[in-house]
Amino acid sequence: MSVPKTDPVKDINLAKGATANRIIKEMFDSGGFTAKKLAQSVDVIEAMVKDSASLNFLSFPADIIATGSRGIIKDMIKNKWFRIVSTTCGTLDHDLARVWKDYYHGDFMMDDNELREQGINRLGNVLVPNESYGDILEKKMAEFLDKLYREGVREISTHELCWKLGEFVNDPRSIVYWCWKNKIPMIIPGPTDGSVGYQIWQFCQDHKDFKLNLIADETLLSNLVWENKVSGALLIGGGISKHHVIWWNQFKDGLDYVAYITTAVEHDGSLSGARPREAVSWGKIKAKAKQVHVEEDATIALPIIYAALLERM
Repeated sequence: MSVPKTDPVKDINLAKGATANRIIKEMFDSGGFTAKKLAQSVDVIEAMVKDSASLNFLSFPADIIATGSRGIIKDMIKNKWFRIVSTTCGTLDHDLARVWKDYYHGDFMMDDNELREQGINRLGNVLVPNESYGDILEKKMAEFLDKLYREGVREISTHELCWKLGEFVNDPRSIVYWCWKNKIPMIIPGPTDGSVGYQIWQFCQDHKDFKLNLIADETLLSNLVWENKVSGALLIGGGISKHHVIWWNQFKDGLDYVAYITTAVEHDGSLSGARPREAVSWGKIKAKAKQVHVEEDATIALPIIYAALLERM
């Protein structure tokens, strides 16, 4: 049996003070498993960001915005590495709530009944007190929506809503702030699935002429996809945010660059666990696209990827 002529597997060799890029190179040269895939993802993301002709998408779920990973997502948008963001309503919840209140360290094994009695919600090992979530969002969203209505707004798309929220919070720690400052559309395809969406629904009970215009978001996506021949995407997690990106890209014959980061499994047929090769069959990713799938918790992968990219940029 002849061995393919490829590079030999090398032991990881790190000296004190090794840079992120050195770590990434060593992970690649190690040849092994997810470490090599993580290194490959840096190459793919670097290529798409440096391709000035590429329309780049960033997709992520809400849960990581309750963690410090919010800072990395915020910085990627601040740096203008992506031109479109696709996420869920919960991202607005956590991004806005953490502007005004703190979340706290917890543990996966805490007594949830006891937490409930204390008015504390648990998101994995992050603690979210009622006063830091529902209470503050109800108060601030009422102020925001009243202001919007007084300005004469009766109908608004989700990406315009996010820009208005960014202007309203006026805080550089916030994701929506940088979407507003850089005029990067943040699309929320499921806008009522969260506290912010609920507050909008509640506001509409007394303001029947106030509406979210989801079709305006889809028209924006359609125009951008048809106007750009090259596109790329960093897709963190899955669900509606991920699918909205790959769905629209099928109309330009698929993404040219794509990096998936997810812990979801493939064998249950879920979109969240589907690998890039499955999207190729739908025409959502080009067969010859630069692609990689990293099976990893994004809260571990993102700091390493981002640090390496900062050195390269």
